[in-house]
Amino acid sequence: MKRKLAVLSMIMVMVLTMIPGCSKQPSKENKGTNENSTEQESKGTEEGKTDGESEKTTPEAESNTDKEDVTILIAAAASMEKSLEELIPQFQTKYPWITVEGTYDSSGKLQTQIEEGLEADIFLSAAMKQMNALKDENMIDADSIKELLENKVVLIVPAGSESKVTSFEDILGAGTIAIGDPESVPAGQYAKKVFDSLGIYDKVAEKASLGTNVTEVLNWVAEGSADAGVVYATDAATSDKVTVISEAPEGSLDEKVIYPIGIVTASQKKEAAALLVEYLQSEEATNLFVSYGFSVQ
Repeated sequence: MKRKLAVLSMIMVMVLTMIPGCSKQPSKENKGTNENSTEQESKGTEEGKTDGESEKTTPEAESNTDKEDVTILIAAAASMEKSLEELIPQFQTKYPWITVEGTYDSSGKLQTQIEEGLEADIFLSAAMKQMNALKDENMIDADSIKELLENKVVLIVPAGSESKVTSFEDILGAGTIAIGDPESVPAGQYAKKVFDSLGIYDKVAEKASLGTNVTEVLNWVAEGSADAGVVYATDAATSDKVTVISEAPEGSLDEKVIYPIGIVTASQKKEAAALLVEYLQSEEATNLFVSYGFSVQ
């Protein structure tokens, strides 16, 4: 009897010893599942990291997307319209959050409009006179003014006409002479200076039709409404209906025909305005200005 009990006790001890070992041994199936799970998690983490990295943008793109949309207005001399109409879309492609609108007229009229409250952000004048007047009235930021371009004053006649006019000196041979109104149009002010230097302005005035801006003068000559006219070289270059017969005589103008640009003091969008002013001085912009006949300062 005692011997049987001893044997039973030994068997029980052996059984109890084996149970913990069995409970700790994982099955091959579980082990495979755990390994697969770990691999998938690791792979998912790496893929997630790759996706995240691929979504990163360049600093310039991030700064673009962070900007609020803004619209700015440039008040520019009429002779700038064609070139700016080409440049503004290129600028807007580079700075897509900025929309640029333009208003074009004689520099004198634009000066008056700014003085009367026109909400322009930039002024691009065809002469220093109007820019300096606004600066002196504290309506243009003095440190923003740049001498952007230079133009030439030329005498034109209708293309194909048998005009007897060959120079500024014999302009009186024309029946009707078109010039900008010297009171407000820089091209007219330059024309008056040329004719004053020749001592014939009073007689020219008797035959003159005064345009409200240089584009109007160009159109009158192109249409044959005037026998001759005084415009900028860049305006003449835009029309195949006129012929340039002469540049202003040397020494007839006491100053260069400078086109300055500046930021309006009252502007609430000076950051965007400054970007456009900077762009208009870029190589891309100056190359186009030169193609229109301007000289770059």
